[in-house]
Amino acid sequence: MRVAAGVFAPGHLGELTQFIPFEMVDEILAATRRTQQRIRLLPARVTVYLVLAGCLFAELGYPQVWRKLTAGLTGLDLAAPSSGTLREARRRLGSAPLQALFDPLRGPAVTTAKHAVRWRGLLLTAIDGTTMSVADAGKVRTRYRKQRGNHGGAGYPALRLSVLLTCGTRSIIDAAFDPTGTGELDQARTLARSLRAGMLLPADRNHAAADLIATLVATRADLLIRCKNGRRLPVITRYRDGSWLSTIGTVRVRVIDAQISVTTSDGTHTSGYRLVTTLLDAHRYPAGDLIRLYHRRWEIETAYLEIKSSILGGRVLRARTPDGIDQEIYALLTVYQVLRTAMTDATDSQPATSPDRASFTTALNAARDQITNAAGVLADTVIDLVGAIGRAVLAHLLPDRRIRVKTRMIKRSNSKYQARGPSIDRRSYKATIAVDIITNHCEASAGP
Repeated sequence: MRVAAGVFAPGHLGELTQFIPFEMVDEILAATRRTQQRIRLLPARVTVYLVLAGCLFAELGYPQVWRKLTAGLTGLDLAAPSSGTLREARRRLGSAPLQALFDPLRGPAVTTAKHAVRWRGLLLTAIDGTTMSVADAGKVRTRYRKQRGNHGGAGYPALRLSVLLTCGTRSIIDAAFDPTGTGELDQARTLARSLRAGMLLPADRNHAAADLIATLVATRADLLIRCKNGRRLPVITRYRDGSWLSTIGTVRVRVIDAQISVTTSDGTHTSGYRLVTTLLDAHRYPAGDLIRLYHRRWEIETAYLEIKSSILGGRVLRARTPDGIDQEIYALLTVYQVLRTAMTDATDSQPATSPDRASFTTALNAARDQITNAAGVLADTVIDLVGAIGRAVLAHLLPDRRIRVKTRMIKRSNSKYQARGPSIDRRSYKATIAVDIITNHCEASAGP
């Protein structure tokens, strides 16, 4: 057993501690002025790891999380704090150290699988928002409101979370969260602070507003945004691949219209796509390739699934104060990020293995086991770049992703009275995709 000494021993995250070492936590506590004035049974460093572990064991109360942290520390004389003591320690810590901890850990995960994260030299990113339910407590409701809806609205208040994500490794570059009164586009403007030249940002139709496009273009990142099929865009110049030069506001863009047909044994389904991009070189960035590339944007939905379903299990955030929610969100993002880093390190150890094949659930469960066993807290003299988490990931690699041919639908209704549509078809279909660029547009100019 190799852990910290004395009352600091429960302060660990199993093997993930190597990504968040004691020295990093101590420096952040000192920078945010949260280091304890005297050594308590629950030092501030231990409380940081307790909050992080609470995200990995979201189904457990904090006293049970404490027992997970100490389960592998046999033979040590450790405290058994009450739930009230643990709550007070989290309140003393506050959210500032967790926010400061997330900051150096965020960013694109380093990987040798350039094809997974880059396209023609551009770093593929994605941006989108989601909502998360928070505790229905009096202090929480002073900041977070319940969303309106049928039958009296939502049962819980909610917050809106938006992230800027790296495609391929699905590591988080930046994040913003606010009450739901703040829209996705406002959060996108905030996240623009982390866009850089050399990035390519696919985004959905909500992000096609002229003022937002101008804000994003000012970062020097390139854009690939879907817009409404009927949007009137002037034809300035026609390219050989069927796309044309146009303007949205003051920004010059290239417009691509296409029909995408997916054919399976169940028939053929066709839909129209209109994309606008700041990549104006049609020879270097062909329209057909951009249409095929756009679907990578959906990787951000998988990331939200991993956070909200795999980690949280669909549960409401446990914090019951606004500052506690800030603390929990930053802890959740930090845990997700280091898990993704461990997964990328694992797939990088096997050449030509795409990060997309790493199982998040496998990594999550392996990390939980390492915490319970208090294993891998400190690195051995011989550095293990893969580790127990990585070996579990490599032993259970996912198959290459299949083409998605079904539209979104609710698989399990919240109420038997709200169930709609036929039973779910869970069969797999072999599919082929055809992309046809539409070229017969009217040449008349129109306003943006």
